[in-house]
Amino acid sequence: METDHALDALAALAHSIRLSVFRLLVQAGPAGLPAGRIAELMEMPASSLSFHLKELHRAKLLSSRQDGRSIIYMAHFDTMNALLGYLTENCCSGNPCSPVSNCSFTSEPKS
Repeated sequence: METDHALDALAALAHSIRLSVFRLLVQAGPAGLPAGRIAELMEMPASSLSFHLKELHRAKLLSSRQDGRSIIYMAHFDTMNALLGYLTENCCSGNPCSPVSNCSFTSEPKS
């Protein structure tokens, strides 16, 4: 992932509503959710939601498809995984530490 694309994705996620929408769609899995259902679950008007969906879509964090009269939104897992990889690619001075929770890195210098 290029730095500019990572910055676009991080900027899109740096808003509480967009982060919540993205997490909701990650939980929904590859099937995604219709825009109306997202609005219901987020308890917000569809007109407000559309702005946030557009920003996530622009950052390539969402994809969408038409299903009859509904638009189904899905988390774009390739972008999410690329962003996670970008953020952790230099973890632990290049030593393998998967999963990250097993990483022995601390902010305290070893004496």
